[in-house]
Amino acid sequence: MMLKKQTVWLLTMVSLVVVLSVYYVLSPGQQASPSLDENTDMVIGDEEWVGLDEDEIEVSANSVGDDELFEALRMELQDERNALKEQLETQVASSELTSAEKNDAYTAMEELTKVQSKEAMVETIITTMGYEDALVRTDGDRVTITVKSDDHSRETANELIQLGRKEMGESKFVFVEFEPVE
Repeated sequence: MMLKKQTVWLLTMVSLVVVLSVYYVLSPGQQASPSLDENTDMVIGDEEWVGLDEDEIEVSANSVGDDELFEALRMELQDERNALKEQLETQVASSELTSAEKNDAYTAMEELTKVQSKEAMVETIITTMGYEDALVRTDGDRVTITVKSDDHSRETANELIQLGRKEMGESKFVFVEFEPVE
């Protein structure tokens, strides 16, 4: 009985991902794989950033023609993570893996969920600070915070870096990108 429920759930999730992917690819006015990293200068942060000289920090504003870029990136990231979760769930349910391998897969699923929660929390904190929108992405030891704001000073970048390090972990390298409000 449990195997049937898992199979139905897995097929439902795969179908949903396929439908969303087709919609995303075929929807007019959106790129197939938008990326903020193209032609973007980043601010790299760690605990040494407080009080750095003007030439040690580079802050730039980039023009993005699509107001829905943040949402598209969120959807793309969510699709990738859902696929990873499905893969990990398959490993946990597999009868061919050892219990240690299953435990590793389960731990990875828990870590992924924890990272997603932290990212959402940081995005909420940033928007409550008065920014129009924020996108937080974690990839290993790297955290990228993209903020929609016309204010892009050293102090602002440093404040966001410190927030990212506090919430995501002191050992993380925090990068800040500014996107102008359109």
